[in-house]
Amino acid sequence: MDPVTLTTSRLLLRAPGPQDAEAVYAAAQDPEVQRWISQFPSPYLREHARGFTEQVVPDGWADNAMFTFGLFLPEGELAGMLALTMRALGVGEIGYWAAKEHRGNGYVTEATLAASRWAFTQLSIDRVEWRAEVGNRPSRAVAERAGFTVEGILRSATNNQGVRRDCWVGSLLPSDLGLPSTAPYLPAPARLS
Repeated sequence: MDPVTLTTSRLLLRAPGPQDAEAVYAAAQDPEVQRWISQFPSPYLREHARGFTEQVVPDGWADNAMFTFGLFLPEGELAGMLALTMRALGVGEIGYWAAKEHRGNGYVTEATLAASRWAFTQLSIDRVEWRAEVGNRPSRAVAERAGFTVEGILRSATNNQGVRRDCWVGSLLPSDLGLPSTAPYLPAPARLS
């Protein structure tokens, strides 16, 4: 698939390219980003940003495997990053981070809602999953503000810097946003006590 561009009231969501490598590198120097994003090499070097913008992002779009969006303000400044990674038929996992100077403005929540709506309506996804290492309260707050239902804790489900860690897991369904599903949903029956 060719990359798409989404707009919200305050953001332009587009695939970051080579012209954005320096902005990605600068934002990735924040210790909080490196602490919580398990895929980030630490230290994060300029060559990592170039590889991300020149290979990882375009390959993900071309393979329909990972749809990465940079969160850009109207004047072009990078406010954060968001990706939807296909995990199974009809299931995508969302991940995101905000640049330090843009945290607390609701940009990531706004982008999460826009990307999820796009996934539900254009990719035939019926479930967007969110996972974050237990303790990553800012990520959980974004997920909850976007309407995700936190479903529990997966033990030893993530590897961060070579250490197995527990993670929270949650989901957003099309019906949570007032949208129809592409497949019928049959919830589990209520437990009898």
